[in-house]
Amino acid sequence: MFVGREKELQKLNELYRSDRFEFAVIYGRRRVGKTTLINEFVKDKDTIYFTALETSAQDNLENFSQSIFSIQQEEQTAPVYKNFKDALNAIDEKAKEKRIVLVIDEFPYLAYSYSAISSLLQVQIDQRFKKGKLFLILCGSSMSFMENQVLGYKSPLYGRRTVQFKINPFDFYETCAYFHRFQHMELAQIYGMTGGVPQYLEHIDENCSLEDNIKSNYLNSSAYFFEEPSNLLKQEVREPALYNAIITAIATGSSKNNEIATKVGMETGALATYLNNLISLGIVKKEHPINEPSVRKTIYSIEDHMFRFWYRFIPQNASLIQRGNTETAYQKIEGQISEFMGKVFEDICKQWLWRENSKGTLPVLFTEAGRWWGNNPEKRSEAEIDLLAFDGNESAIFGECKWTNQRVGTELIDKLIALSNLFHFKKEYYYLFAKTGFTKGCIEKAEEMGNVTLIKFANMK
Repeated sequence: MFVGREKELQKLNELYRSDRFEFAVIYGRRRVGKTTLINEFVKDKDTIYFTALETSAQDNLENFSQSIFSIQQEEQTAPVYKNFKDALNAIDEKAKEKRIVLVIDEFPYLAYSYSAISSLLQVQIDQRFKKGKLFLILCGSSMSFMENQVLGYKSPLYGRRTVQFKINPFDFYETCAYFHRFQHMELAQIYGMTGGVPQYLEHIDENCSLEDNIKSNYLNSSAYFFEEPSNLLKQEVREPALYNAIITAIATGSSKNNEIATKVGMETGALATYLNNLISLGIVKKEHPINEPSVRKTIYSIEDHMFRFWYRFIPQNASLIQRGNTETAYQKIEGQISEFMGKVFEDICKQWLWRENSKGTLPVLFTEAGRWWGNNPEKRSEAEIDLLAFDGNESAIFGECKWTNQRVGTELIDKLIALSNLFHFKKEYYYLFAKTGFTKGCIEKAEEMGNVTLIKFANMK
């Protein structure tokens, strides 16, 4: 089932109709649906589809040759081109008068096996491809490689692409579109369990309850998710055990560079490289207060919700799961899921704000939005605001998000008003987001103030 990616698919088809040389770069973390997008785009087009392997240049050349001949549905044992230049020349000949899509998937593997491929492609584009009708797509899962060695200004291919797409996991609303039977509240938890990664969503069974999906997908030693984080790290990094220790440190409360370094037993300077790699993989994110890009206030947190879910619940229950005690493991985590969902709900509320901002339905047309934390001099303590969205110094939205079964009362309005006094915006608006709803007193106070908006999760569709 193909869901989402409408803008990307629309743009690719628009470029395809140009009937001239086009060059698309598509990249993103593993499992995110890059190949699915490409397959949807090329399903009705003449396509040479080559997936590079982590092997020798000769093996890749043989497979590339087979891919070229497959477009003509010729004999299974295709002749092997002498080199990649001859192979690309053959493609150019086919694309002189006929629109052909050439997909090189997992391009970094090809570049590792044959380092001259980027320079060769540059020459082919400049001297031959631009005169024909080839639609070239380079796709890769190594985001650092694609950004630096394909899109970077030092790359031979720099400036030659006509479009680029960084494919991210689905947001909450795209995740909702993937399913048809789950309730809105259940979809929030599914988003929290999977992080909106398409390949993970495929493992959620709509014919089963949410509880049964958690048991079968996470609390079973033979299930797909049980070893997914470790499998993913083994594919992406050279020292998976060390990366696992870093993620564990962050997941269990260490958020600052020095705290993480102490927890894993390494120097802070050496840690930076590992953190940057985890950030490029979309597993960890680097944060600072939304209006204070201070190095001193920088913290690290788990960005991928599936990783957050896994590191929160699986390691501590691994023995039970390995022994097949699924029911007991579920009973231990069931009461903690609501607390886990707090950060997920903040993420959903932020997405809702950006969606409404793009529609122009908010009192502030903001340019930035995120969390804020810092010192409250009046109370001489640390303070935090779940969401702060603003437009310069003119107007701001202060938001709080509560994923709790209790109705939210007036104290949350009072808290936001007090914290807004730490800033100097000319106009201030307060948004309260709640899983369950609001007390009568809270509703009355919001109506009386006029600049307070109360949003129940059930209405965030």
